[in-house]
Amino acid sequence: MTYTLFIGDRTYSSWSLRGWLMLEKFGLPHRIVEVGLYTGTMRRDLAPAAPAHLVPALLTPEGEPLGDTMAIAETLAERHRGAGLWPEDAAARMRARWLAAEMHSGFAALRSRCPMVLSHSYDGFLPPPEVLAELDRLQAIWAEAHARFGASGPWLFGRYSLADAFYAPVAARIAAYGLPVGDAAANYVAQHLADPAFRRWRAEGLTVGYEPEPYAMDLPRLPWPGPEPVAARAVASGPSVNAACPFSGQPTTHFLKTQGVVIGFCNARCRDKAANDPEAFPEVSAIYHSVTKQA
Repeated sequence: MTYTLFIGDRTYSSWSLRGWLMLEKFGLPHRIVEVGLYTGTMRRDLAPAAPAHLVPALLTPEGEPLGDTMAIAETLAERHRGAGLWPEDAAARMRARWLAAEMHSGFAALRSRCPMVLSHSYDGFLPPPEVLAELDRLQAIWAEAHARFGASGPWLFGRYSLADAFYAPVAARIAAYGLPVGDAAANYVAQHLADPAFRRWRAEGLTVGYEPEPYAMDLPRLPWPGPEPVAARAVASGPSVNAACPFSGQPTTHFLKTQGVVIGFCNARCRDKAANDPEAFPEVSAIYHSVTKQA
């Protein structure tokens, strides 16, 4: 019973990130169809999910199309009641729905002035007053939710919920533009940036580039402020310590070297996403950890 999720470019499509986290973080089987947001093929690529016309869009295992992240969230929660998409406590669940809905319909200034970009951060961005006001609102609702419902863990309601999936792109915006927030909000942002699922999404997004670059700003650039990846680089040839690609199980044809270990993959994209952040992919890190442990 596998869902089909139609997404835009991982580096820039904030709504797509939300939709993917709803499936990925709760272990719901899915496959990805990439939609050409910047290549002019969006309408054609989304045709199997009609009448959906924006990303993300979902096809259920039965073939029913579904658009809009709020509708996707509620449908998945209804269909997978034991997966913990919303908090178990009734009051916490009500608040989590409220926070997700407010993100879905609000924070227009933050979204328009600070488009999501995961490849780098900017130095010297000056947020206008309307963005600062929305940052105040974000910090207030985050702090109140965590103080009342989140004592058991680092997320808004303790453990990860759909509310956190909705705010992951906001965390990315705060990080990329160096937006001014207090320590509690900064810690919540860092929690998102360090999350393995978020890191996998970003690592795969970095395998695709555009010219011209969407949403580019005329400001100095800084490295991405998330955890520094384990060093890795593509190499021309093997042999690799593994006979099959850790992602597809296919024979290895492309290679990278990390931690002194050569690992093989079935194609350049598999290799490159792993090279962007090897530790984010358990099937990759398990290979070099196993070899270095034996050495």
